[in-house]
Amino acid sequence: MLSDLEIAQAAAMRPIAEVAEELGLLPDELEMYGRYKAKVHLEVRDRLADRPNGKYILVTAITPTPLGEGKTVTAVGLAQGLKYIGKQSILCIRQPSMGPVFGIKGGAAGGGYAQVVPMDEFNLHFTGDIHAVGAANNLLAAMIDASIWHKNPLDIDPLSISWNRVVDMNDVALRHVVIGLGGAKGGIPREAHFDITVASEVMAILALTTSLKDIRERLGRIWIGFNRKGEPVTAEDLQAAGAMAVLMKDAIMPNLVQRLDGGPAFVHAGPFANIAIGNNSIVADQIALKLGDYVVTEAGFGADCGAEKFMNIKCRVSGLAPQAVVIVATVKALKMHGGGFQQKPGKKPPMDEIVKPNPAAVEVGCANLIQHVENMRKFGIPVVVAINAFPFDTPEETEIVKQAALSAGAEAAVESYVHARGGEGGAELAEAVVAAADKPSELKFLYPLEASIKEKIEVIAKEIYRAGEVHYSPVAEQKIKQFTKYGLDKLPICMAKTHLSFTHDPDIKNVAPGFTLPIRDIRPSVGAGFLYPLCGEMSTMPALPTRPAAVDVDLDENGNIVGLF
Repeated sequence: MLSDLEIAQAAAMRPIAEVAEELGLLPDELEMYGRYKAKVHLEVRDRLADRPNGKYILVTAITPTPLGEGKTVTAVGLAQGLKYIGKQSILCIRQPSMGPVFGIKGGAAGGGYAQVVPMDEFNLHFTGDIHAVGAANNLLAAMIDASIWHKNPLDIDPLSISWNRVVDMNDVALRHVVIGLGGAKGGIPREAHFDITVASEVMAILALTTSLKDIRERLGRIWIGFNRKGEPVTAEDLQAAGAMAVLMKDAIMPNLVQRLDGGPAFVHAGPFANIAIGNNSIVADQIALKLGDYVVTEAGFGADCGAEKFMNIKCRVSGLAPQAVVIVATVKALKMHGGGFQQKPGKKPPMDEIVKPNPAAVEVGCANLIQHVENMRKFGIPVVVAINAFPFDTPEETEIVKQAALSAGAEAAVESYVHARGGEGGAELAEAVVAAADKPSELKFLYPLEASIKEKIEVIAKEIYRAGEVHYSPVAEQKIKQFTKYGLDKLPICMAKTHLSFTHDPDIKNVAPGFTLPIRDIRPSVGAGFLYPLCGEMSTMPALPTRPAAVDVDLDENGNIVGLF
């Protein structure tokens, strides 16, 4: 089979103006970025305000493994499958960071014959939104240090500064740095940190904002640290929020591209799901729901990460609710969760063990799938399980997965062949999703915002992760008192934990009922509108592996990109 890049480069793409016209967008509602990309003005929502929304479909997954479960492939393929069976479908997904593209994870455009194109541009600079986020973030960082250098009029406590600089690349050497060296003209020396750009609160704000006015207000609410009296200092206090909003003025518009079947895809925002909310932008979904019969969106990592945050945070802000949830699983991933083999990130997969039939391991691993299905059902939304099929899956193993899904309350469990066959390979899945989305549903949040910080944390820990208890460090206890004093206890909770386990420990696979969840710290994202407790050790700056994916990327003699997946 051809590589993903070869398939994408061989695609006969439609001019994006043609895709937009077919959707019902007007020429003056677009900002063109060449022939195949365009930004869409938010004003289109006003023109279409009286049009009813389409059906809203969320794609999520079981707990991820280093093998990759094909969640984005399934989201793209489902949108293509819906078009194949005659539905007007629109895909809404996040933009990937270049850090993982050149590291281990790879891109986020799907794969095989279920991709978003132009794939190479999608995974690289695209329309510059991530650069805008980085510029806005780093402008605030520069203004913080400049204010301190210029006699510190806000009396900022340098030891309290929590606002980090960012770069859109995996760079382990920047995790902990010292800035301000070079004498009197080099600023004030202090320890500092870098995050990857998509971990910035500015990126979370982009995903959750609803208008230019709203993003301006959210940027102003950002906490950067405290003064020496212990009072919070904001971006508004530093008079930085206005210029930050100017830098984000174009980035707030969703990007319109296309899938391999020529159908529309909105790509907008890219917050990490283990640190931030892990979902594409609200504004992209709002526009898409006015234009399509079915809108397929994707939440990052497993359902305990991006999907939980989609329900409890994103849906609260947007006022939208999904009509169906699709949980992606693979036989090989469930086999791994069941102890059939081990696989470390960046290591060569043990194919002899992966392809060997092991129904017993699949059955044990299905406990992971069952917990995810049960969790999503708690939100009151019908669930469909998509089994991303591989040639070495046996009928016995696949049947075990189907029965486990149905026993947990899924409406259907369907094999998906979108990677190899595109929309045709997703037709059965599309039919199952249409049927599920027609069933009664009513979104139920896990907790009321009026609950205390601890009550909200413990509901998520016990209902979603199945923890037995939660332990708070002295730092976390102090933060809870501090945030409650300033009224932040009414914000929703965005748990920051490993995506590789229901627990805080990435080495604990499958399920682990009754474990103790440690909360070592709690940090504010006041502009984004949530608090994020840190469960165990979390890094906001990934490292490159021994052999980065960047090693394979190059230009051929004709200037074409090669080696990009």
